[in-house]
Amino acid sequence: MASSKRRVYRRPRGLAISKSIVTVLVLAILALLRIWTDDRSDSPSPESLSEGIYTLQRVVDGDTLLLANRAKIRLIGADTPETVKRNHPVEPWGPEATAFTKEFLAAGEVRLQFDRERVDKYGRFLAYVLVDDRMLNEELIRAGLARAKTGFPYADSMKRRFRQAENEARNAGRGIWSDGAVGP
Repeated sequence: MASSKRRVYRRPRGLAISKSIVTVLVLAILALLRIWTDDRSDSPSPESLSEGIYTLQRVVDGDTLLLANRAKIRLIGADTPETVKRNHPVEPWGPEATAFTKEFLAAGEVRLQFDRERVDKYGRFLAYVLVDDRMLNEELIRAGLARAKTGFPYADSMKRRFRQAENEARNAGRGIWSDGAVGP
């Protein structure tokens, strides 16, 4: 009598692991997409953000803020050293610029004023940021924690103020202008 051997098919173990990895990756991608679309859908349109007083959610870095209404604000005319730029090292004086901005805005409310361009190519609102009668843009430059950026379209009177503040910082050897850290 011939014995009949039945072959049992067994799925390779590696395939089960691959399916679970794929499942985790798909879920992670979906979660990231949701976060990304939530961030974009909650931010106000350029027409809806008007000059006025807003609540600060957090300081992103020395020259970028996030408001409670999810609007991202970039300071007009002031460029601080990088601290959070992707694939870019933290630059000298960047942490100090961020700390200065956090301290300057510690009360949690800011007044925004706009100029010619309201939004940059990254979708951030371009603004002068004030607390009482002090302007963060100018004070960062005067402290030597930002460079005056005057090659953009904004008021000539503000460009003059920012150049003057930068000259004060440079002549006093403050921040980025200290110890020959930065050339002219």
